[in-house]
Amino acid sequence: MDATSRPLRVPPEMGIYAEKHELFQLLQNMLEGLLIHKPDEPIQYMISHLKQDNDHVPRICILGPPASGKTTIATWLCKQLNIPRITQETLLEETLELTKEVKAFQERGQKIPNALWANLIQERLSNVDCIKQGWILEGFPENRDQAWMLQSAGITPRHVVVLYAPDTVLIERNLGKRIDPPTKEVYHTTFDWPSDPLVQQRLVEAEGISEQETAKHLLEYHRNFPRVFQIYQQISKSINADQPCADVFSQALTYVQTWCRSAAPFTPRILFCGPPGSGKSLQAALIAQKYSIVNICCGQLLKEAVADKTKLGELIKPYFDSGWPVPDNIVLKLLADRLNRLDCMTDGWVLHGFPKDLDQAEQMERAGIIPNRIFFLNLPSESVMERLAQRMIDPVTGERYHAMYKPAPLPDVQARLKQNPKDTEENIRICLETYYRHAGDLEEFYEDAFYINADQDPYVVFEYIESCIVKPLPPKS
Repeated sequence: MDATSRPLRVPPEMGIYAEKHELFQLLQNMLEGLLIHKPDEPIQYMISHLKQDNDHVPRICILGPPASGKTTIATWLCKQLNIPRITQETLLEETLELTKEVKAFQERGQKIPNALWANLIQERLSNVDCIKQGWILEGFPENRDQAWMLQSAGITPRHVVVLYAPDTVLIERNLGKRIDPPTKEVYHTTFDWPSDPLVQQRLVEAEGISEQETAKHLLEYHRNFPRVFQIYQQISKSINADQPCADVFSQALTYVQTWCRSAAPFTPRILFCGPPGSGKSLQAALIAQKYSIVNICCGQLLKEAVADKTKLGELIKPYFDSGWPVPDNIVLKLLADRLNRLDCMTDGWVLHGFPKDLDQAEQMERAGIIPNRIFFLNLPSESVMERLAQRMIDPVTGERYHAMYKPAPLPDVQARLKQNPKDTEENIRICLETYYRHAGDLEEFYEDAFYINADQDPYVVFEYIESCIVKPLPPKS
């Protein structure tokens, strides 16, 4: 192999350092700001940006048709995240320079220009509470022009929650809306009636909630929203509002707490641990396919080294022939060599089959192989036995079957099926005992790991794994 055909290797410390200090996201945020604001002094702008230290505060838009529950969800999110909620009503209550101008348009019965709304929102979001805590914009932007104006002013949400429901449901829901004049709280005759009799007595019917008025507002929303959605489609999540508010809120909260994957370099380094039969290979294959990362099975890596007759493969072959385990130092050298290649460093990787005990995990860490997502797939021993002890293979076709989940289609195929010697109940019990003897130490070592019940549909397991990959790890206390 000549120099030009050798797989390129780069130091793993570079990527680990960049991810640890979130440099990629920081650079992207500064680049976005530079392109939006186009400052005359880019260096001074970047210095000021770094001093603000607010790249991680929530920036959320809650959109949806009338009566979809925007106010309820936005209010609950504000309480949960401790951030200001910005609406048309709250803007008109502020003592901002442009508030009087907006009210003047209202008093004359004229439509408020998009530019005026955008400037008023920009003025409000420049206050210290929004800069330091973040914000939720409820009902903004209303149309594409507003969206472009907000974006031109540097107001770019990280998450856009879009509520939706059938128009018939929204019209019926809107008719039951009631307002508490002193507090401006919104209630509903069916879904959210207050328990306090005094509050009940002072509730008044909201303005513009007749069937005709609601239909008119819905028509306007449906005319404007598709163009707004085109602008935010990469950062938006649609949630069915025709379900209990608690369920809608739960989905919205889960979404706004995820960190949307940016165009900045991000390298998933995923490790699957779990007993035999827990589905590590299947989940690794699904994740590798979904995110175009490199699937590394340690056992397969050893076999390929032997088959390719590499120098390490020649060292491994005697252990394969004798049935003895390959020494950790050889396995680790082979593993480090593979994970330090360019495809793994740039695309990312998912690893399973190593480490199997605490000593191997510590050696991996010393070698600079540090996963940033660790999953333990938990499966009861009886389920492991059920999955593995009933596996069979057709020696003629190589097709795999299972007595319960995938029985052989024909009697003659059934008659010739063979069981892999490692799938006997005795061997499975030995493997399980070995795994559980070291599992506790591994779980303690990987304190940021996620734990998953693998005794369910594999695609349900996959969805949970995926949700853990895209959301940020909780900060260390």
